[in-house]
Amino acid sequence: MKMKTHLTAIFFFAVSLAVFAQNNLKLWYEKPAKEWVEALPVGNGRIGAMIFGGVENELIQLNEGTLWSGGPQKKNVNPDAPKYLQLIRDALAREDYKTATALCRKMQGYFSESFLPMGDLEIRHSFKGKANNYYRDLNLSNATATTSFDVSGVHYAREIFSTGADSVLVIRITSNKPGAITLDLNLKSKLENQIIPTGNDQLVLNGTAPLRVDPSYYNRPGRNPVLQKDSLGHTGMRFQTILKVVPEAGSVIADNDGIHVKDANALTIYLAAATSFNGMFKLPDTQGKKEKAIAQRQLKSALAKSYDELKQRHIADYQQYFNRVSLTLADTTNNKVNDKLPSDFRLKLYSYGNYDPGLEQLFYQYGRYLLISSSRPGGTPANLQGIWNKDFRPPWSSNYTININTEMNYWPAEVTNLSEIHTPLLKWIQDLSVNGKVTAKEFYKARGWVAHHNSDIWGMTNAVGNKGDGDPQWANWYMGANWLSQHLWEHYAFTGDKTFLKNEAYPVMKEAALFCFDWLVEKDGYLITSPSNSPENVFVTDKNEKYSMTEGSYMDIEIIRDLFTNVIEASEALNIDKDFRQQVIEKRNKLLPYRIGSRGQLQEWMRDYKEEDPQHRHTSHLFGLHPGRDISPLKTPELAKAANRTFELRGDGGTGWSKGWKINFAARLLDGDHAYKMIREILNYVDPVAGGAGGTYPNFFDAHPPFQIDGNFAATAGISEMLLQSHLGEVHLLPALPKAWPAGEITGLKARGNFEVNIVWKEHRLAKASIKSVKGNACTIRTDVPVQVEGVVSSQSTEGKYFLNTFSTKPGRVYEIKVVNQN
Repeated sequence: MKMKTHLTAIFFFAVSLAVFAQNNLKLWYEKPAKEWVEALPVGNGRIGAMIFGGVENELIQLNEGTLWSGGPQKKNVNPDAPKYLQLIRDALAREDYKTATALCRKMQGYFSESFLPMGDLEIRHSFKGKANNYYRDLNLSNATATTSFDVSGVHYAREIFSTGADSVLVIRITSNKPGAITLDLNLKSKLENQIIPTGNDQLVLNGTAPLRVDPSYYNRPGRNPVLQKDSLGHTGMRFQTILKVVPEAGSVIADNDGIHVKDANALTIYLAAATSFNGMFKLPDTQGKKEKAIAQRQLKSALAKSYDELKQRHIADYQQYFNRVSLTLADTTNNKVNDKLPSDFRLKLYSYGNYDPGLEQLFYQYGRYLLISSSRPGGTPANLQGIWNKDFRPPWSSNYTININTEMNYWPAEVTNLSEIHTPLLKWIQDLSVNGKVTAKEFYKARGWVAHHNSDIWGMTNAVGNKGDGDPQWANWYMGANWLSQHLWEHYAFTGDKTFLKNEAYPVMKEAALFCFDWLVEKDGYLITSPSNSPENVFVTDKNEKYSMTEGSYMDIEIIRDLFTNVIEASEALNIDKDFRQQVIEKRNKLLPYRIGSRGQLQEWMRDYKEEDPQHRHTSHLFGLHPGRDISPLKTPELAKAANRTFELRGDGGTGWSKGWKINFAARLLDGDHAYKMIREILNYVDPVAGGAGGTYPNFFDAHPPFQIDGNFAATAGISEMLLQSHLGEVHLLPALPKAWPAGEITGLKARGNFEVNIVWKEHRLAKASIKSVKGNACTIRTDVPVQVEGVVSSQSTEGKYFLNTFSTKPGRVYEIKVVNQN
């Protein structure tokens, strides 16, 4: 009875903390943003906005998720490419890396296109006097940003949200005195555009994106990096932005200089936007959607609702996703000061070593907020910067970098109960495979589909480089299709959706495996890849020469083994393709096995080469540890030991996203304290002007540097992995709990098998948990203490450290996991 009472107290304590935690999720600041990485992001998966919070002059930088340069992937880009493949393989077989590298350049296509900024909304107030009592915030609980201040005894407030329910950006400006709002509004764009006032209260910006924008790192002499139209007269996609102002009292007029509001009590600003993008395979000029009709329809629909109704619909739409997961990390010092500090100052203090679990749970939920805001069903996947970009030629084109970054964006999707948010990527992968089949045939005369290092909204699948200008150490990487296929399997593994597996996932996974059949070559009795590299690293030969292209880089082998395993299990789950399944099993058995090198590490290459940069940001050869499932301290202790040694040698440094990946590595190695160390490192304050090593900017964006959103997503995924793992066919509760988190609660996480999991822990041990079985699958839980489910007590596992409990479940039922009193 005492035990039951004790657990009940813990439960209610945790629930009260959880409610507080969800209601206290705000980034807030005492001054406006000067730099873009101080501004606050809002988004509905399509319209993104960065809010600076200025007083006299407010800047809101705008994006639309489909606004990219370019058009559909071209065919027959490099017809001579196939003749070089065997020459490259022959050169690599004789260790002539120089020749192989040069020949790889001859197998490249064009560069990817760029995600573009739509424009800027400028709001200029007419104030007399200085502002005081300034405040701005972003509330993660309702996806709303506010700015407020006082000028000359008048209190002004702005409230901004990008609503998925009504597909517009909404801005509400109020004052506490009548007639106090006088301001001017205008739209600007870096793209070719024309701005037209329509009526007394509206501006329309019509624009056209370029047909080609070269990456910012590619500036070939004599070549214009921007092409507005081609020789046939084709242009890039069209777009329209509509700005509508509805004042309460006062007057409003629109002219060629903008929209002018005078003496209003309050006003509501509506911004609608649309492009002519009509899918991956349609020309955006001649086959595009009617962007003007779409934008006008969205605006008309929003105007038919009151501001309060729009806001309520926005919050309900957003919270249906966000509220599924709550994280509470108990503050053992009961310190309330941290919550009263501005977020940038709070982050600085944390970087100096301040204890602040509230900041960690805020950062965790910020990752979920960003994913919900930049990826919605029916839209495009989150790109390298999510949905937010200010630059005409952004870093790395703000594209889909598929040698880790795009995949990393969606690591938290399934585990943090956002399966629907995963669907834009899954649909994009299916479309990408269509282009990938063309590339496999044209460049390699191979079956199946292939994708390389970079892609874009048009599904570009060739090795980039403008047919020879790309460095093979990153351009000529061949595993994009295989890695992306893991996301198709993971969506099934978490949801159990066999219709999706049969009709959408398995056909694409099978085609990826077919390419591997043709790509793998036999050497010394094993199947390896050739050519091959380890993104984006360089090895040193015995002759002290430095190269990247070789045979049998281990990341290739690990990704292919993961793909083959997933294809086998998918075929078994669907009870189809038995003959093909057997072929996959046979080839998987012949893949080059892991090798442990001279330093006790997992080898990165087939030969035990040293790295040019021993602390390179990519740790590609640990793919089998994460996000793969080959390596585990519980199942393959020797390989796990070598993986840990690799981790030690590579070190904890690196860019922001690299540190995010390392949280996941440490969690999979069941080393909670090391994972926590990486959390503290990724939450290192990076000055927006002075710069610094990979960490976090004042607005909590991940600093590569510069900004890449994947580090935010990897950190959220990594914290989830510390609290729940299910990749080994077991629901492992608290697998990597650090000493810094002695008590807390997580609710709503998902485990593979479609289980929804709640966990409460106290004094560094499991105190209470529950599992909801959505599909009614059998469940095995792994815990650090004995538990009982349905009255059955867990048995100690063969490892001795953990306890296992296997039980049958019924669909929709919640199963309570009770800790057995060990006293």
